[in-house]
Amino acid sequence: MGRKRSPARHDYDLVVRGACVYDGSDAPGAVVDVGVRDGCIVAVGTVEGSAGETVDGNGLALAPGFIDVHTHDDLEVIRQPAMPAKLSQGVTTVVVGNCGISASPVRPGGGAGGGGGGGVPDPMNLLGADEEFAYPRFADYRAAVEAARPAVNVAALVGHTALRQNHMDRLDRAASKAEIAAMRAQLRESLDAGALGLSTGLAYASALQAPDSEVLALSEELDGRRHAYATHLRDEFARIVPAMEEAVAVGRHSGAPVRISHLKCAGVDNWGRSGEVLAALEHGADGHDVACDCYPYAASSSTLDLKQVTGDYDILVTWSDPHPDQGGRLLADIAADWHTTLVGAARRLQPAGAVYHCMDEADVRRILAHPLTMIGSDGLPRDPRPHPRLWGTFPRVLGHYVRDAGLFPLHTAVHKMTGLPASRFGLHDRGVIRAGMAADLVLFDPATVRDVADFHDPVQPAAGIHAVWVNGRRAYDGQAVATGRHGRFLAPR
Repeated sequence: MGRKRSPARHDYDLVVRGACVYDGSDAPGAVVDVGVRDGCIVAVGTVEGSAGETVDGNGLALAPGFIDVHTHDDLEVIRQPAMPAKLSQGVTTVVVGNCGISASPVRPGGGAGGGGGGGVPDPMNLLGADEEFAYPRFADYRAAVEAARPAVNVAALVGHTALRQNHMDRLDRAASKAEIAAMRAQLRESLDAGALGLSTGLAYASALQAPDSEVLALSEELDGRRHAYATHLRDEFARIVPAMEEAVAVGRHSGAPVRISHLKCAGVDNWGRSGEVLAALEHGADGHDVACDCYPYAASSSTLDLKQVTGDYDILVTWSDPHPDQGGRLLADIAADWHTTLVGAARRLQPAGAVYHCMDEADVRRILAHPLTMIGSDGLPRDPRPHPRLWGTFPRVLGHYVRDAGLFPLHTAVHKMTGLPASRFGLHDRGVIRAGMAADLVLFDPATVRDVADFHDPVQPAAGIHAVWVNGRRAYDGQAVATGRHGRFLAPR
């Protein structure tokens, strides 16, 4: 890739010449030039004139910056604002606050901790240590992100579990009318301060006892034209279809678009049900805005949940507070060493994290390929041995599933990562290469792009990503993250 700079005054800040441009619209690529000025795309076609930076894109693909619609980077964008795990795979925007867990609004020492003395409940601990939850108002979090100026753009959902822990003395019950009213008021304040919508994680113990009436009441604060309802379903196993119906009912009640998180058929008894599940998704989307996200792996990752402990498939322990030396080992091997059952070993390891090899590859492919599916990593940046999806999701789709497996064309993959999520989450100036749009761009080689991260060595940047620009400024050069950071907080309009 050639690059030259002009010291003189110029017509463009950046021109990428001769790349095959995949504009995010699910149309085949075309070889054109793209000109950028003042952080925006200003010309697409034959671009004439001088440029401060000229990049030769011959033989490469240029796409809108990838939008990771499912992340848990809430605190990471402040803690490590350079965001190498995301930039190195072409991601320029992250949606945080998924699965009902968000960094804000969270009262330090929250209500569910027993009057302010306890820590945040599981699985909020996936985001960071108790003392890092320092944003009692959503406006405080937004200000902290803007002050940190991360290298990627940030859009943020408000987590239902975060609201519950703020206003309830314990989470193993339904909220009272007064508690729901307090949660609604805090949600409304957050939406007014720029939150993208509401997320739930109804499968987790911290929200499992919340009846649908509690969620329906909260959803009434959402403006269906601007605010999304994203949900980690109440059940991803045997009762996944009723759980999807519950999610769609929330959307129809409130008018909010529904985003089903990391859609999967989890557990061996569910393998092969993806056709039925996708039919339910299509039924929900008939007359209402319903979509889903999916990561391109047949293994999930979360806290070590006793309800999910089984001998049907491998469970890899990624971390354990009381037994950190057991990270990176299979739960079955730990149990054998300790002469106990799988559940007994899991209890001794608590709190802990795990990777569950709980899906069938055919189901993963069928869900990935569906037109309603966006791409989301669901990566956990605080995991000391993260699932490889944290570093590898987007290049894995482009390399493994597009180039090697031929699951769908390259332009469709780009659409699932750019134009589709931008439209589904109301990011109106992102996701498409067109004059007037924000200049979030990724230049990559379709012949060599691939995920390098794997389950044995998960912290590795992707191959084949040549350059990334965020708001018109170079953020990654294929080897290293730039020192300057130019991400923005993105609020719905």
